[in-house]
Amino acid sequence: MKTVKDVLHALDEMTGGRVVKSLSDITRGEHPFVVMKSSNLPGKEVIETPGLVYGDLEREVKKVAVTMTMTEGSIELAGATGVDAIVAHHPIAEAANSGGVTLKNYLDLYNVAAFELHEAFHGLHPGISFLHGHEVYRTEINYGGIHGNVLFVGKAFPEVQTLGDMLNRLDNFMGLQHEEDLLFTEKEVRDTPSLTETSVVTRGRIILGDEHTSVNNILHIFPHTGFSPEHLRQAAKEHPEADTILASISRVYDGHVLIEMAKELGLNFIIGNCHVLEILENGLPLAYALDQLLPDVEIVVFRERVTSTALHEMGTLPMKQYAKQMAGKYLVNKKSVQLS
Repeated sequence: MKTVKDVLHALDEMTGGRVVKSLSDITRGEHPFVVMKSSNLPGKEVIETPGLVYGDLEREVKKVAVTMTMTEGSIELAGATGVDAIVAHHPIAEAANSGGVTLKNYLDLYNVAAFELHEAFHGLHPGISFLHGHEVYRTEINYGGIHGNVLFVGKAFPEVQTLGDMLNRLDNFMGLQHEEDLLFTEKEVRDTPSLTETSVVTRGRIILGDEHTSVNNILHIFPHTGFSPEHLRQAAKEHPEADTILASISRVYDGHVLIEMAKELGLNFIIGNCHVLEILENGLPLAYALDQLLPDVEIVVFRERVTSTALHEMGTLPMKQYAKQMAGKYLVNKKSVQLS
């Protein structure tokens, strides 16, 4: 019989001892992967606590779900499919990751334990660079002194000679043609021509250069981590052999200062996988590691899919009528509530 404690030990083993062992790891401020994330928005900061977030260590575990971000959808799916524990990559926060209600109440309802493993998982495998077609020879996870500001410096694989080769490689690995086919079918079934989906609309593209532009040495950056133009200038100075900037997980759009800096430095610029594909980049290796470390436990993967639909195409006819009635009768032109 496997327990929540066994899952915790498996996560500790795969990270080389990075999970939280005791309350003092959080309160003393000395654990390198217990990190405060804050934009200084009042009441919205969260502390990453790699390992067990909530659950009884002695409770039996037969089925574990790996996901990127735990949501109320994840918790509901876990309860409906007999999942005993959710391992989320991203940090878990009260209410934000549990449908606006207290985390304990929701998880207790379905007897689900919750784990998180974010910064403590980063840097453990070279998969993201591999998928993008280069072998890393330098890794920084705190570039410029900013925790979580990741920089990979790598050399393109022999079979990846151009920027076009890199995009083709990503399309094949990530199955983006399947996503396009699925989206096409969904549009037909739902009669929603406006429908689009994140992985399709954010697929990789070349910003500086073209599909025939050669690529050799790559500065692989992640813009959402705080990577700035000054960081890019410094990295290019440290690696004059670099010819290409690769931005993945998050991306930048036309006119962004990182693109302007790449132009100034004479570097190619290419956009790789978006954040929703991290369930494949990081989620699958994590799930397979758990499968090997916990051979008697069933492992499943929760993948969320986000779509956009024009308002007037959304829902069945009865649902459209319902929504208009609720809005018109109860939500529009309401008198303001006076707070005492």
